[in-house]
Amino acid sequence: MKIVTDCAADLSIDELEKLDVVAAPLFIQFPEGEVNATAISADEFYNRLEAMRPAIPTTAQPSAGIFAEIYRKLATKDKEILSIHISSGLSGTINAARDGGEQTKSEANVNFWDTLTLSGGERFQVLAAAFANKAGWVLDAIQERLTKIREKTEVIYTLDTLEYLARGGRIGRVKALAGSLLNLKPIIRVDADGKYGTVGNKRTLSKSIEMITDTIRDKYGNTPVWATVLHGRFAEKADALAVEFKQKLNIAKLETIRISPVLGVHTGPGIVGAAVLPMELMSDLLK
Repeated sequence: MKIVTDCAADLSIDELEKLDVVAAPLFIQFPEGEVNATAISADEFYNRLEAMRPAIPTTAQPSAGIFAEIYRKLATKDKEILSIHISSGLSGTINAARDGGEQTKSEANVNFWDTLTLSGGERFQVLAAAFANKAGWVLDAIQERLTKIREKTEVIYTLDTLEYLARGGRIGRVKALAGSLLNLKPIIRVDADGKYGTVGNKRTLSKSIEMITDTIRDKYGNTPVWATVLHGRFAEKADALAVEFKQKLNIAKLETIRISPVLGVHTGPGIVGAAVLPMELMSDLLK
C-alpha cells in the first residue's frame, strides 16, 4: 500500500523519502506569483511575509487534478493507497483528495483519512501509518491505530501577535484589536471536531508557555509522552517550552521542528507550541 499526505503534516523531505510517503503540495500565493510551500525555506518565507506587511499572502489547497496525478502515478506500483490529510475543519484539502480519487477510481483504490488536526498532530498519524505499513499491518489495523492516536493527541500553541490571524480573516478584527491593545497571547488548541478552540489568554509568552505545559500535564499526568515542539521562527521560545516540558512532563521522546510556511501564513513567525501523544501508541511501531 502507498501512503499520501500533504505538506501541512510538517514532514521533512528526508522523512518522506525514508518512509516512502508522497506529500501533496499546498501553495502560497504572493502578489508576484504562486509558490509551492515545499519549495521555499522557512526563513525565506518569513522574510517575504514580513517585507510585504501590512498585506498578507493567501494559501491554496492542492487541486483534485494534482491528487489524481499522484494517485495514477502510485497506482502503477500499488493500487492500494491511503491518503491522510489536514483536518477537514481547517482546510478543504481532503475534499480535493476525494475528488481526485473519484477521477482515478478505475485505476486506484484510494482510502481517505481525516486526521482532524494539522502540523505535528497530523505528522504523528502519517508516521504511524507509514511505520505500520512497513511492518505489514493491514488497512483496518492501521486505521484502528490512527483512530486512537487521533483521539489521544493534543496540538496546542500560542502566538506572539494576533495580527496575522486577523489579516487572514481567521479571527474578527475587533477581537484582534482588543487582544493587541491588552497585549494578550492566546493559547489555542485543535479541538476534537478538528477546529480551533481557545484555552485561555495570558499577558506574556512566558505565562502562555507555562499554560501550554500545564494543560498537557493535566491531560497526560505521568504518562510517558512523545512531544514535538513546533515553532515558526521562534527558536528561543521553542527552547523555553522544551525546558518546561522536561521539568514537568514524563518525556519519552522530545523533538523540535518548524511548521510549514503554508501554516505560517496565518500565524506569522511568532508561533510556538507542541503536538503531544502517549508514547505507548507509537512505541511498538518504532521497534
